[in-house]
Amino acid sequence: MAQYDKSDLERRMAGAVESLKGDLSGLRTGRANVMLLDPVTVTVYGASMPLNQVATVSAPEPRMLSVQVWDKTNVGPVDKAIRSAGLGLNPIVDGQTLRLPIPDLTEDRRKELAKLASKYAEAARIAVRNVRRDGMDSLKADEKKGEISEDERKRKETEVQKLTDGVIAELDATFAAKEKEILGQ
Repeated sequence: MAQYDKSDLERRMAGAVESLKGDLSGLRTGRANVMLLDPVTVTVYGASMPLNQVATVSAPEPRMLSVQVWDKTNVGPVDKAIRSAGLGLNPIVDGQTLRLPIPDLTEDRRKELAKLASKYAEAARIAVRNVRRDGMDSLKADEKKGEISEDERKRKETEVQKLTDGVIAELDATFAAKEKEILGQ
């Protein structure tokens, strides 16, 4: 049976686009947004967990986030995770609650966020290229088994390349829009 499955490649590439959109939605543009802390993972109970599994995140004010930690022994690890996440936020610990004032975006901070967005976009491009490589490898394996001809393999490889080019163009457009939003242009 043939290994090549175009719908699986499309699904995996679409997943990379959605992942990028999720990552970019976490980058702030000056307003408090609970999605800002989505990429933060906390090491507690001997495992690495998303912040939303050990605390409640809310935005009580337009320029303030509040993190209510459920277990008081996890306040330190949550504080450390937020500080080391590279988001430029410094939590103020108040019992089991951490308050995160959202500072104004300076030009340097905007450039930093644009670099971070670029890193996310490059990771998504790499994921798409890996999916393309998997598709190409399965086509070669199918040809080697004699399930498809060389001409059919080349035609399908062209299909996979067109799909990849389209998805990478979508990634680039998504990144460009977010970069423009971050830099305030």
